[in-house]
Amino acid sequence: MQLSPEQVLLAALEAPWGPQAARDGWLATARPEQITPEGDWRTWLILAGRGWGKTRTGAEDVAWFGQTNPGARIAIVAPTYSDGRDTCIEGESGLLSVIPPAFVETWNRSLGELILTNGTRFKLFSSEEPERLRGPQHHRAWADELGAWKRPAETWDQLTFGLRLGQSPRAIVTTTPKPTKLIRALIEAANTVVTRGSTFDNAANLAASALDTFRAKYEGTRLGRQELYAEILDDTPGALWTRAMIEDARCEAAPAMRRIVVAVDPSGSNGETGDRQGIIVAGLGTDGRGYVLEDGSDRLSPDGWGAKVSRLFAKHDADRVVAERNFGGEMVRAVLQAAAPNLPVTLVTASRGKHVRAEPVAALYEQRKVSHLGAFPDLEDEMCAMASNGFTGPGSPDALDALVWALTDLMIEMPVKGAAYLEMAQLYVAGLASPGGLPGAQRKIEYQAGSVEWTRDQAALKLAARA
Repeated sequence: MQLSPEQVLLAALEAPWGPQAARDGWLATARPEQITPEGDWRTWLILAGRGWGKTRTGAEDVAWFGQTNPGARIAIVAPTYSDGRDTCIEGESGLLSVIPPAFVETWNRSLGELILTNGTRFKLFSSEEPERLRGPQHHRAWADELGAWKRPAETWDQLTFGLRLGQSPRAIVTTTPKPTKLIRALIEAANTVVTRGSTFDNAANLAASALDTFRAKYEGTRLGRQELYAEILDDTPGALWTRAMIEDARCEAAPAMRRIVVAVDPSGSNGETGDRQGIIVAGLGTDGRGYVLEDGSDRLSPDGWGAKVSRLFAKHDADRVVAERNFGGEMVRAVLQAAAPNLPVTLVTASRGKHVRAEPVAALYEQRKVSHLGAFPDLEDEMCAMASNGFTGPGSPDALDALVWALTDLMIEMPVKGAAYLEMAQLYVAGLASPGGLPGAQRKIEYQAGSVEWTRDQAALKLAARA
């Protein structure tokens, strides 16, 4: 007797080596919040800490759907292509670990396509290339680490437009929460089911020593609250940048550039330890606005970061490299010119604190004079952790330092020595300034010693004393 296609599928699913056995094993060990919810929803948003089991949950959801719906088309979108390949497909909790090998037809690493024996096709996409989602249609989608997507709004829109096959096309989102505009919008959407959880919910499957380390090092910190307890944190008190300010600065296209620079904040990293090197590409548009074009920050050896700066310089047809000389002095120039002998390099010296140098650049954002071409999650996290009294985030704000050097070179005209004194003296004589430092101000404002505002204050006070 010849079996119908439905009977063949059922027999394969229920075989001892088949998907049903694997699914039963998952259901027996999964926590209730890891099981695909019932009901009529469009998006299942999982906001959870590191180690909660987000990857396994996402993989189990789309794997079961693909195995029980022959010929299904499923999109997997990650921050980068390599993230999707290494984590969502080949990772310890990825699709290849949860789908029985006998049910896998082919896995093409170069194309990012996983095809099952029943015709279901999983396709990888990167948030760096949202245009690749224009056209393909899908029954289901898995959006991994949405908070770290490079071009979140555009990528999500293109994914949503193509999620239109079958009776109930759906997306599962697995991410460590960040207070981005897109994540907040998904939380508020009526057709979203939100699941929240902390790292410690999965304590039974994590090393006790690792959990102890997490508690000792990160308990009570902002980083711990976000990465372990999955809180969506509001802006840091006194932050020079806010999430809303950065979201307002985001754009999807940029005009022609008058100038482009690659800024570098070197470090003592040997490629494995130490801080990252901050590497930012920014330009001054023909419209007079500043544009952040790429964040190439990395942890590399001196030869490695020198070569990367050279590649970015050529890629963006840049005019100059701006590098901080405090770490290594002329060695910085030597590293860069060893990678490209004719590379034009300007060395800059940090004579004031990071937060003081950042204030004029933050003012450009407040004045809406700077745009981000897409999203730069790591850089933007550092920006939002820089407060008026210093950096409140973990480690060193390497990418932010490079951003400050880039936009300072492009957009901030450094005052001639004595110019601030002369300007304040002229205002005071004209009756337009008071010792408060602002025209007509009667209150005392204290500025960081050495800043332009501080210099103006001192000038006004000296003039007042003479009068």
